[in-house]
Amino acid sequence: METIDLTGKVALITGASRGIGRQAAIRMASAGALVAVNYHRSEADALAVVREIGDRAIAVKADVSNPEQTEEMTNAVLKRFGRIDILVNNAATFDMNPFDGASYAAWQRGWERTFALNVFGAANAAFLAMRSMREHGGGKIINIASRAAFRGETEFADYGASKAAIVNLTRSIARACAKDNIVASCVAPGFIETEMARSELEAHRQEILNQIPLRRVGSVDDVASVILFLASPMADYLNGVTIEVNGGSWFH
Repeated sequence: METIDLTGKVALITGASRGIGRQAAIRMASAGALVAVNYHRSEADALAVVREIGDRAIAVKADVSNPEQTEEMTNAVLKRFGRIDILVNNAATFDMNPFDGASYAAWQRGWERTFALNVFGAANAAFLAMRSMREHGGGKIINIASRAAFRGETEFADYGASKAAIVNLTRSIARACAKDNIVASCVAPGFIETEMARSELEAHRQEILNQIPLRRVGSVDDVASVILFLASPMADYLNGVTIEVNGGSWFH
């Protein structure tokens, strides 16, 4: 039986204390990788992930929207494991920010906060991780986008725009860095049973289910399986692609 083997690889996963990031960390560790579990506020959750994985994992605190902390994060991983072979840019923020909101200042803060983490954080982490990848013969950047990147969102346009930027960032890395044997790919989930999506699912679950031909909301393992595949040698020739994990709820 063929299995995915990531033995000897070091993976840094941002926003890995819960949800998709947590499951991706567990799956990669099960495949043999050494895993750095990034978290910002959820220290207890991150340490629980590390305990579940065992001595192949470390927890690394950093607010990825902060460039200095992002550099400290990558340096901590390099100090412990000596290299970074796989970066999963999963950390993200989401909040309602409608066009008809009452406060212009709040509108601006929403866009600034969303792009600082979802876009600039991912770009900075990629820039820093790729330094190590070049030294060790290559690597993989896996960015987590969203169905919102393609659909156009009425109540959280900043989130959708940030995820569209992530798709383009992936393509830019794919074209610019292949010469260094660094490949980039993107995963665009639809609605997944996570804490981030909880409020929307609680308010609109039946409406959301009506959009999905498979008639179920996705699980974190649905997404983590694709991330694991992209991290594996089986996906070495996939570069610049975006794989949509949405049960058929949206095509573009």
